[in-house]
Amino acid sequence: MVEYLATGNLPDEYKELADTVADFARTVVAPVSAEHDAQHSFPYEVVAQMGEMGLFGLPFPEEYGGMGGDYFALCLALEELAKVDQSVAITLEAGVSLGAMPVFRFGSDEQKHQWLPRLVSGENLAAFGLTESGAGSDAGGTRTRAVLDGDHWVINGSKQFITNSGTDITSLVTVTAVTGTAANGAKEISTILVPTPTPGFTAEPAYNKVGWNASDTHPLTMVDVRVPEENLLGQRGRGYANFLQILDEGRIAIAALSVGAAQGCVDESVKYAKERETFGQPIGKNQGIAFKIARMQARAHVARTAYYDAAALMLAGKPFKTEASIAKLVASEAAMDNARDATQIHGGYGFMNDYVVARHYRDSKILEIGEGTTEVQLMLIARSFGL
Repeated sequence: MVEYLATGNLPDEYKELADTVADFARTVVAPVSAEHDAQHSFPYEVVAQMGEMGLFGLPFPEEYGGMGGDYFALCLALEELAKVDQSVAITLEAGVSLGAMPVFRFGSDEQKHQWLPRLVSGENLAAFGLTESGAGSDAGGTRTRAVLDGDHWVINGSKQFITNSGTDITSLVTVTAVTGTAANGAKEISTILVPTPTPGFTAEPAYNKVGWNASDTHPLTMVDVRVPEENLLGQRGRGYANFLQILDEGRIAIAALSVGAAQGCVDESVKYAKERETFGQPIGKNQGIAFKIARMQARAHVARTAYYDAAALMLAGKPFKTEASIAKLVASEAAMDNARDATQIHGGYGFMNDYVVARHYRDSKILEIGEGTTEVQLMLIARSFGL
C-alpha cells in the first residue's frame, strides 16, 4: 500500500470504497454526531445503514455474507468515518476486528455458519471480553474462570471496558477465561462464546466516559453462566495467544481510525483558518497558524504511511507485528497532537462540543490507551531488537 500512497493513487476499487464511505460520513454520520454525543446515545440508525452498505462484512468471504474484500478495505472505511465521528468508527472497528474476526479466524465451521452471517451483515454485534480490573496486557492477571460441568462450561467472573457489549443488537461476547493449569504451571486461558441472552450474563450500566460517548461500553458480570462445551473457540489453552493475533491486526485498524481523526482535525482547521478573520485577514495568513496546520498534516501523512505499510505486510502474509505497533503508536499520538492543535486554532469555538474538533479532543486520548497502550507498543517495538 505504500506505493499507492507515494503516487497518490489507490486502485479503483479501494478509491471507490473510500469515496463512498466519505460521502456517507459527511451526509449521514456528521449531521447526527453532536446529538448522539450529547445524549450518550448509540446511533442505531447509522449502524443499520452501515450494515446495509456492507461495511461490517468488508474483510469476510461471500460464503458468510461478506463483501469478499480485505483488511485494508476495512481500514480505509475506518479512516473516512473517523474524520467526522470516532464513536461510529470504533463501533465498526470493534464489531469487525474484535467481534466477528475471532469467530472467523478460530471458529469451527459450525460456529462460523451460526454466528458470522448476522455479524457481517451488521444485524447483530459481537464483543470480546478480555480486559479485567487486574488483567489486560497481563494475561496472568485473568481471574474469570470456566469449569467443565458435564458437557457445559460454567463461567464466573467479570470484565471491564468492553465495546459493543450492551446494545440491543449485541448477540455474542467472546470471553477469555482460566480453564486450567498449563504444563509450565501458568494459567491455561481459553476463549468461550457466550450468547448474551444466557442466564447469569449481565451487561452492567454503561460507563460515563470522557469521550466516545456514542460508543457502547460496559462492564460485564458472569455468575454461573452455562454454555455448551462446543462453545469453546479454537483450541483449549490457546485463547490468549489467539487473541494476541487479533490484537496485532486490530492495531492496524486502530491506526487507520487514528489517522482519520488526525486528518479530520487538519481538514477542519484548514476550513476554519480560511474563514475566520482577525485584524482584517483570515487567520491562516498568520505564519503561526499556517505552520501549525502544516505540522498537523505532516503527522497525518506519516501515520498513514505507517498503517499502509503494516497492512501491506499483513496482506502479503509477512510478519507485521512490529510494524502494527509502530503504526498504532505513531497514529494515536498524531491524533492526540492534532486534536490539541486544532482546538487551539479554533480558540473558544474549539472548546464547544458542537464543533467536531472539540469531540476529537475528548475522543482521541483513548486511542493512546485502547487495544494496547502507548507503553505496550514501545515495549513490543523494543522487544523486536531483543531489548
